[in-house]
Formats: sequence, structure tokens, C-alpha cells
Amino acid sequence: MNLFKISMANLREKKLNSFLSALLLTLGIGMISLLLLLNKQLDEQFKRNLKGIDMVVGAKGSPLQVILSSIYQIDAPTGNIPLAEVNALRKNPFVKTVIPLSIGDNYQGFRILGTTPKYIEHFNVKLAEGHLYNASMEVTIGSKVARDSKLKIGDQFSGSHGLDSEGEKHEDKKYKVVGIFKSSGTVVDQLIVTRLSSVWDIHEHSEGGKTPEVAEVEHSDGPSHVDPEPDEEGKDVTSALIQFRNPMGLITIPRQINDNTSMQAALPSIEINRLFSLLGVGIETLRTLALIIISIAGVSVFISLYNSLKDRKYEMALMLSMGATRTRLFLMLLIEGLSLAVIGFFAGIIASRVGLWVFSNAAEDDFHYSLGQFALQPEEIYLFFGAIAIGIVAAALPSLGIYRLNISRTLAEE
Repeated sequence: MNLFKISMANLREKKLNSFLSALLLTLGIGMISLLLLLNKQLDEQFKRNLKGIDMVVGAKGSPLQVILSSIYQIDAPTGNIPLAEVNALRKNPFVKTVIPLSIGDNYQGFRILGTTPKYIEHFNVKLAEGHLYNASMEVTIGSKVARDSKLKIGDQFSGSHGLDSEGEKHEDKKYKVVGIFKSSGTVVDQLIVTRLSSVWDIHEHSEGGKTPEVAEVEHSDGPSHVDPEPDEEGKDVTSALIQFRNPMGLITIPRQINDNTSMQAALPSIEINRLFSLLGVGIETLRTLALIIISIAGVSVFISLYNSLKDRKYEMALMLSMGATRTRLFLMLLIEGLSLAVIGFFAGIIASRVGLWVFSNAAEDDFHYSLGQFALQPEEIYLFFGAIAIGIVAAALPSLGIYRLNISRTLAEE
């Protein structure tokens, strides 16, 4: 007697019940798996881009908005701040690095970022071809920009005003691509990076002064260009990324900025933790809902097998009278529960990958972030054993009725 074949035949006989039980397990496991994948990849993305940035200064407004727009490039800036106030921070003994940023234009939805080469050094991004921007209106583009926009070295293009690809184009001045960065997994992949002077020139904020000369410095991986401190006269920037020399900077500088300047200081560690705490409420709610669905699935398996045992009492008694043991029949019903659990698990894993693919496409279209790690997570191994445990318990409880089955009475009743 092939127990597996008989179990599969029994599941096919009860198609609707079997489908419902497997579907509930699929939904519950799929939701938990998708949450694990999203949580891991979002956490990696946030930490990777946040590394080494202790504070962001920007225009007064929402500090979280300052963080999202300046570090992750996924929100609108709160406004502009005077470059003179940003440069004043360089003189503070607790400040190690100041990286000014100017945001305001885009090309095909990819943001054009004016900054200094310190920004590239901070993210440790290497060049795939060409060189780093040197003169005004030269740009070096991220790997995603090159892939999606089809721009190549030597191409020229006009930026669109604002962060919307449908914005008015600056047709009178064109950027020139002089380099392409290697893929780094950081926000630089989706940026068009240029000098601060390029942003000022294209918006006619430059008052006729000459663009500062650029010093070239040798590094182990070849020559790179380093801007001098930008000329601050009458200039504005969007924000600046700050790194402290020691913890005293974190204690003293934010309050000084908020109280004594037109800028506001936003601390990434605080704002991102606040964001994740807000997201965490929704994630925990979804995880709880998924666990409830899995529990209902276990109850569904239990009821299905319990009713199946009642409907097949005569069949079971007949099999026992023909030499089958109660243990073998118990195992047969156990295999049915385990089969539903295994089917539900793998269907849930596939469903979670489909969900991640859909979510990744949406994130790619809206923010140019990719969430494409589909590999099995270590936590999903525990999820598998959890599904197996649910299948065993849900199947074992009704299957114990096999040991209480009275063969002669059951056959006589029929």
C-alpha cells in the first residue's frame, strides 16, 4: 500500500477543502516572507547610504524631509540655505567634513546633484569609464542613469526644472557627460553628479564671477579632482552633509544651528529610527495578520482532515480489516497534512518573490531604488519548519481518531 499515492488521491478527492487550506497557508507564509525580504533590503539600503553622515543641515521645515531629500534623494527639499552659513561650519573644531548639495533639476526623472568631489569620496564610488566632472556643465553619471537613459560619454543633454521629468527644460544650456560611475549599490547609482557651479550657472545665480580653479590630486587609483571651498558670495545651496570629529559635535552643534542660524539641523539616526518606528507599526500589524491567517489555515487543515476521517470511517475500517495497521493509516493522514503545509510554504515563497518583484518595479519607477535580492533568507528556513509543525499538529489531532475506530461496529453500520 503506497501511502503517499493514497494521500494525494484523498487530497484530490477533496479539491475545494485542500485548495482552501493550501491557499490560507500560502497567504500567511507569503506575507511573512515578503515582510522579511522588504525589511532586510530596506534596512540595508538605509544603512548603506547613511554611513558616515552624522548630521544634515537644510532649510527649516520637516527634519525627516531634509534627511530623505539630501541623503536618499526620495523627497523634495525644504528650500535653500546660504552657502556662507554652510561654509562657517567648516571652521568649527568639532566638524570634520562638510559636503554642500544643490538639488533642483532632473533628466528623465534622475536628479542632477551639484556637489563637491568629497561626495563621491564619501561613498567610495569608482569610475567605470571617463573621468570625474571638472568644469562647469560637465557631469558624471551613475550606473542606473547610464543604463536607463542610454547616455554615454560625450553626449549632451538639457535638464528639466524641478524634480518632475515633465518640468520645463533648460534648453539654453546643456550638460556634457564626461564619465560613468561603477555600480556601487548606493544612491550615487541613480544620480547625475556635477559641480555646484553648474547648478548656479544654469539657474543664472552666478553673478559673472569666474568658476574657481580646480586642483588635481594624485590618489592610488589615479587622478581625481578636488574643489576648493566654493565661493560663497550670494550663493545658496539646498543642504549639506556633516561628519563630526568626535561625539561632542553631536551634543553642541545641532542646538547652535537651530537657535542661531536660518538653517535647521537634522540628525539622521534620530529621524530614520522615528521613520522605522512608524513603519514598524504597520509591519507588526501585517505580521500579526499573517500569523492569524496561518493559524486559520492550521484550523482549516484540522477541520478538513477531521471531516475526511468521519466521511471515510467505513473505508478506514475496511482497510484495517484487510491487514492495514492503524499506524499506517495515521501516517497516511499525517502525510496529507504535511503535503498541504509543504505546498503552502513553497507557494508562499513564490508569491512573496512575485510581490517583491512588483514592489521593486514600483520603487524603481518612483525612486530608482532596486530591491532585487530574491535569495532564500535564513529566517525563511525557520518559517518552513513552522509550516511543517502546523501541518503535523493540524493533521495529528484528528488522525488520532484512527486508534479509537471500532472496526466491526463501523462495518456493521454500513
